[in-house]
Amino acid sequence: MYSFSAHALKIILSLFGRLKIYNKDKMPRSGGSVIACTHTGWVDILWLGISILPIQIHYMAKKELFQTPFLKWLMRNLNAFPVDRENPGPSTIKVPKKLLKENKVVGIFPSGTRTSEEVPLKRGAVTIAASSKVPIIPVAYHGPNNFKDLFKRFKPKIIYGDPIYLPEDMPKKEGMEVMMKDLNDTLKELQNELKNK
Repeated sequence: MYSFSAHALKIILSLFGRLKIYNKDKMPRSGGSVIACTHTGWVDILWLGISILPIQIHYMAKKELFQTPFLKWLMRNLNAFPVDRENPGPSTIKVPKKLLKENKVVGIFPSGTRTSEEVPLKRGAVTIAASSKVPIIPVAYHGPNNFKDLFKRFKPKIIYGDPIYLPEDMPKKEGMEVMMKDLNDTLKELQNELKNK
């Protein structure tokens, strides 16, 4: 279902403008990893999944998207899993840790919400990556944010950054703070770089 849907979406969305992908070679060729992408609208979710084909992304999504039978079926078939953003607990990282142990890719939007404003990043991506000993791949998107924007011929662009690893030469707590800063700084740099391309 995922592969078919992604390729079908690629054809449909390409009618509105071809996706430009930069530095995809920075994505590790094997092993699990956490993709942390900027999030300004629902379209970036689709383009991110398309940009990384044939690799499949397992998206962390708010539990509210699983409340109706159809949406629940759709989200499951698109490799999404629910998370309670209001009351995160130890069980929140159980599913992504299992996926990463199976060498899969987990997609997280660290802003936690769709916004074009600068907001503090949530710690989920760093916590999961550090606990699973896998890298975070920072990714920035610039382009249409919603269905209406697609008709403006606003060409979508995605850029991948260098993997961010938990430093091995310091305590884990301090290392996670370094990862948070690196992720925040890198996403800002990638967004600015995309705007000038």
